[in-house]
Amino acid sequence: MRHRFDPELAAALALMPEVDISDVDEARAAQAEQLAAAVAAVDTTGVDVAEVRAPGPDGAPEVPLRIYRPQGAAGPLPAVYGIHGGGFVLGSPDVDHAWNLMLCRELGALVVSVDYRLAPEHPFPAPLEDCYAGLCWLAKNTTELGVRPDRVALWGDSAGGGLAAGLALLARDRGGPAVCFQHLCSPALDDRLQTPSARLFTDTPVWNRRNARLSWEAYLGYGVPGTAGVSPYAAPARAGVIELSGLPPAYVSVMEFDPLRDEGIDYARALLAAGVPVELHLIPGTFHGAWAVEHAAVIRRATAEAVAVLRGALGR
Repeated sequence: MRHRFDPELAAALALMPEVDISDVDEARAAQAEQLAAAVAAVDTTGVDVAEVRAPGPDGAPEVPLRIYRPQGAAGPLPAVYGIHGGGFVLGSPDVDHAWNLMLCRELGALVVSVDYRLAPEHPFPAPLEDCYAGLCWLAKNTTELGVRPDRVALWGDSAGGGLAAGLALLARDRGGPAVCFQHLCSPALDDRLQTPSARLFTDTPVWNRRNARLSWEAYLGYGVPGTAGVSPYAAPARAGVIELSGLPPAYVSVMEFDPLRDEGIDYARALLAAGVPVELHLIPGTFHGAWAVEHAAVIRRATAEAVAVLRGALGR
């Protein structure tokens, strides 16, 4: 199928690696090689980066966290709790390293990136519980970290966006920690894959229907996606309007040619119906993962808007 990609993005496609998660070990090795070079080349000027470990969920290992602190910023600071993507099976804080450095500088905020366990070795709820444990550690240590407890926002991309949405539900239902905002980029929210975009986009770059199906099977277990009883904490699109009420305000961005596009749009509409303040942005001419093409004008505009939205939510 021919897609009307933004010209700058279309030109960059030849340089972008294909993502195939049918062999998870091979995909992880390829990603690790790509990320090692990218992380080594990133300029960390103006930001202190530290690695810590938070207590894990009951009976589980500690949760690694990467903390970005702007040098010389007067506290207490707002915080962004970031959750990387990777189809629930790939990734680490290295995926968003450059992005988190940028957010830290631009917002003058503490950024915390969680290194959650990955499926299929650790299926739902392990990744989400790791994210919750890291958020609890952040909330417990706001004084020591110099963070405003009333200004902690969630940010996530792709599977990380789905985890961020699930984490907002979980934090609300467990009575905390407090979350002031949820910023969901191309979120993976619906295991059923029955939206028009999920049915249509079988050949799109970076992410397609096949990868989406494989990722949900890894996260939920083979044969489980699409069946009755899947938890809204795993697939927030499963939540009804009543279940969505009382969540923090949200910003949802989706890519035009992405199998996940319509579930993001549908989730934004469901949040609105539940009385949750929402801003929705469909970024034209884009595909899943187009954020990586930083020089493209459409991505520069989307990035500026994402930063502006977080700045407003954090009171900066």
